[in-house]
Order: sequence, then C-alpha cells, then structure tokens
Amino acid sequence: MTTIDTHTAGHDHHDEGSYLTPKTGMIGTAWQWATTIDHKKIGVMYLFAVLFMFFLGGMAALAVRLELLEPTRVMTEVVDGVEVSTITGQIPLWSDPDTAEIGSNNYNRLFTLHGAIMVFMFIVPSIPASLGNFFLPIMLGAKDVAFPRLNLLSWYIYFFGSIFGVLSIIMGGVDTGWTFYTPYSTTTDPDHWRVVLMVLAAFVLGFSSILTGLNFIVTVHKLRAPGMGWFDMPLFIWAVYATSIIQVLATPVIGITLLLLIFERLFHVGIFDPSMGGDPVLYQHFFWFYSHPVVYVMILPAMGIISELLAVHSRKHIFGYRAIAFSSLGIAAVSFLVWGHHIFTAMGELVSTLFSALTFLVAIPTAIKVFNWIATLYKGSIILNTPMVYALMFLFTFSIGGLTGLPLGALATDLHLHDSYFVVAHFHYVMMGGTVIAMVGGIHHWWPKMFGKMYSEPGALLGAALVFIGFNVTFFTQFFLGLQGMPRRYASYVDEFQHLHQISTYGSWILLAGFLVHLFVFIHSLVAGKPASANPWGGLTFEWEAESPPIEHNFHHEPLCQHGPYDFEKVVPPHCTAEEFPLPPSPEPASPPRTIT
Repeated sequence: MTTIDTHTAGHDHHDEGSYLTPKTGMIGTAWQWATTIDHKKIGVMYLFAVLFMFFLGGMAALAVRLELLEPTRVMTEVVDGVEVSTITGQIPLWSDPDTAEIGSNNYNRLFTLHGAIMVFMFIVPSIPASLGNFFLPIMLGAKDVAFPRLNLLSWYIYFFGSIFGVLSIIMGGVDTGWTFYTPYSTTTDPDHWRVVLMVLAAFVLGFSSILTGLNFIVTVHKLRAPGMGWFDMPLFIWAVYATSIIQVLATPVIGITLLLLIFERLFHVGIFDPSMGGDPVLYQHFFWFYSHPVVYVMILPAMGIISELLAVHSRKHIFGYRAIAFSSLGIAAVSFLVWGHHIFTAMGELVSTLFSALTFLVAIPTAIKVFNWIATLYKGSIILNTPMVYALMFLFTFSIGGLTGLPLGALATDLHLHDSYFVVAHFHYVMMGGTVIAMVGGIHHWWPKMFGKMYSEPGALLGAALVFIGFNVTFFTQFFLGLQGMPRRYASYVDEFQHLHQISTYGSWILLAGFLVHLFVFIHSLVAGKPASANPWGGLTFEWEAESPPIEHNFHHEPLCQHGPYDFEKVVPPHCTAEEFPLPPSPEPASPPRTIT
C-alpha cells in the first residue's frame, strides 16, 4: 500500500532501537513498561492481560463441561428401614444431599464466572485493545495514537476493573448469570458485596472501552499519512473505526444501567426489582440496548482481520473494497436497532414482529462481507499457512453461527429454541468461531512483526487442526441438544441427553489441547524462533514497511501513501524482491466487440 519517502523532511529515527529494547536493570524495565505511552507496549500489555482472562474463563468453561459429563442426581433408597441418600454423577459440586441447593449455586457461579470474564474482560477488549492498539497507528503511518496518555489511562482502568472482578471471584463469586438480570442480581448474595464488585467491574471496564474508542476515532480522522484518503485505509482500520463508534455510543447506556443496579442493591431504591415497585423488563431493555451492539464490538474487528488475512495470503486485491468498508458502518448502524430480539417473550406481537424484521436486516451487510471474501479467494494464489487456515476456519464457523441465528430471529422458531442449548451453540459459533478464531489467526499473522521472531509452522498448523476439531465437536452437538429440548444453565439433565453432553465435553478437551499447542509454539518462538524479516508474508500495508519488531516511533522516516492497501497486481511488496513475490500475470485484454452488419 505504501512506500517510505526517504526525502521527506522531518526527524530521523535511525538511531532508535526496537520498542522491546529494555532499560538498564529489571526495575528500570518494569518502570518503563508501567509508565509507557507507546501504543505498541500498551497493546502488548493488553494482549497478555486478555489472554490471561481467556485462560481463567476457559478453565471455568472446562469445569462446567466436566460437571455435565454425567447427570448429577440424588438417589434415595431404604436400607434396614432407614432412608439413605447418595449422589451419583461425574464430579458432584456438593458432598451430601442436604447441601444440594448449595451445589446448584456453585454451578451457577461457575457459568456466571465464565460468561462475565469472557464477555467483559476478554472478548470486548480483545482485538481492539491489543491488536488494534498495536497496529492501528502503524497501518495509518502515524507515530502513535492521538492521545497517548489517555491510552495509558484506559489500560489502567481496564486493569483495575479486572481486579474488581477477580476480587468478587475470590470472595466466592456471583450466581446471577453474566447478564445480571433482576431480580437475581438484587436478591441473591445477602451480604451484597460480591454482586456489587462484579457489577462495578463491568461498570469500570466500560470506561476503558469508551476512552479507547474515542482515541481510535480521532486517530483515524487526524493522523493518516500524507496521501492516505479514506479509501486508501486497510479494511482492518475500517472495522476498528466502526467498532469505536459503537463503543462510544453504546457503552454509556450499560454504565448507567449497572450504576442504577448498584444503587438499587445498596440503597433499596425501586428501579428494576418488582418487589420494590420496579420493572425488571426495563433492565432487560437497557442491558440489551448495549449488549447487542457490543456483539458487533466483538465481531467487527475480527471481520477486519479476516479481510487482511485473505487478501495478503491469497495475494489478491480484496473483492468489493468499498462494499466491505461501508458494510462495517452499516452493521454498526443496524446493531442499535435489534436489541429486542433477545426478549421476544417480554414484548407484544407487533413490536416483536418489527424487531424480528430488523434482525434479518442486519444479515445483509454481514452477507456482503462473506460473499466478497469468497470472491477474493477465487483465482487467488492461496498459501495455506496458519493465518490463512484460520481465515478459512472463520468462514466456515462464522457462517454456521450466522445461519443458525435466522431461526432465533424468527418468532415461531425462537419460542421453541429460546433459552435452550441451541442458543448456546449459536452464540459460541459467532463469538468463539468468529472473534476468537480470527484473533488467533491475526496473532499468527502479526506475531513476526510484534516480536521479531518466526514460529514453527508445523506446530501452529497442528494447533489449528486441534482447535478446529475440538471447537466443532464441542459446540455442534449442542445444536442437537437444543433442538431436543435441553435447557441451558441447568446443573443436571435427563439421561436422554447424556450421550451428546459427553461428546461435547470430549470436544472441549481437544480444544484445550489445541490452545496448549499454540501456547508452546509461541513460547518456543520467543525463546528460540528464527529472526523475522520485515515483510515475511509480502503484505502491502504500512506495518510491513516498519522493522520487525518496530522502533519506538514506528518508522525511520515519515511514510507516504502512494498506492492502495491491496494492489498486489501492481506493486512489489516492500522489503521483497520481484523474484520472491512476482506480480500476477495481467489479464488478457478482452476481444473487441463484433459489429453485425
């Protein structure tokens, strides 16, 4: 997409080292990272923090699946005229029948922990705060984001918000579900503080999202390199820009809602609790007015990553660049109009019908992206390395997630599938099969640039294969569970569901093995990986013109945009030779039209 103008006037940074170059001594290095305003270091800190949260949430999910390996039930029999009760099951969360209710609450705490961590502490900040922070300024040709100190503040807000969430876990956790629905969140936990801390964590984390979104919007508007117009930006930038708009507009709604919930909890003000004159449905409207747009905060950056992976690793100009760019803004706009499909049963028939129609409307810009991605692959020089494999996995899993959303958006079928495992499977195919798969692909794509080391391609491909198999075994079976009537959020079930639950649990173990392989590959890369070249994949966007890893100010000279981000048919990628990346053959000229006389 770019070339570096070596004749541009400005400060020369040839004497700078890598942004990873440590200060003298451990204390100096720690202080350097703790007080940094370098967007790359902040992005790396976010990356390791959200991956740690992914680990915590994943462990809770594995515990849930392990408990569901067998149905847990209390069996009572008479022995010598005395009733004796025993508990059967894989690993019961209680030790005797008298505490069965406590065991159910422990199960509720587990899946609440899984959901709250995964949504608020991992998946919402995952791509924008880590990869977005690292690469958005570089892809724009800027030295940093518009407000570097505000960027550091957003990191510390995220850090302390996560601390509040972890404290609530240490104190015993909450059992309200990650949505904090009233009256659960206003009546459980008599000592108040566990629920208040978890809700406060989500409230504080919202400020981090708002500040990050504001920073990105201003950066895109004001810090693009000379010569870079709006339609010269990489599609990853368009996706993060649309995400930032949603973050800024939607997050204050959930912030006010959670603050009202805390006030009701502490001061017994009747807002949502019907026992005090409140309306619990009002809470649901407020919550989903934020939480459905936030689904697109999770998925839009993933879509931006996929656009980059498919174009670079098929060495082909992205098909329908403007359509994909505008579809990101279209998804952001429509996302504010569809919150009602989460609460069809709480609304009248006319309103539910309108929300159902709007739900189908959001499929249009999403389908535009999917069809354009497939068209991009057509006649491309596809390289089946790990980033491309993850991009193809995304197309498969995200398409399943999107198509299974249609019966949930239709009133007639949603009444049967609502609150069943079908919803669990659909949600995970969109969030994990979409966002997480794309994020892992993006990490593999940009890992050499971030840390200056290559990873083992065979090891990474093995991890990708295990993740793909484990993910589909875990969640595809849950579609059948939901169709057969298995409700979600239950600690036990009838015997008819045991076989499918066992398959799903075995799949979660395969999925864990895949992520452990990736962890080993990345650690091996940092310790013994080969040094990465500046442009190992032959990309044309600005980040491939910087060194690997980049210097503190990203570039030695001011960048100058002279071509599009995906003009592979015209430009030899920077730091590459024509022999390494030959230009694709020009298409044969069309035959002149024949004149009929």
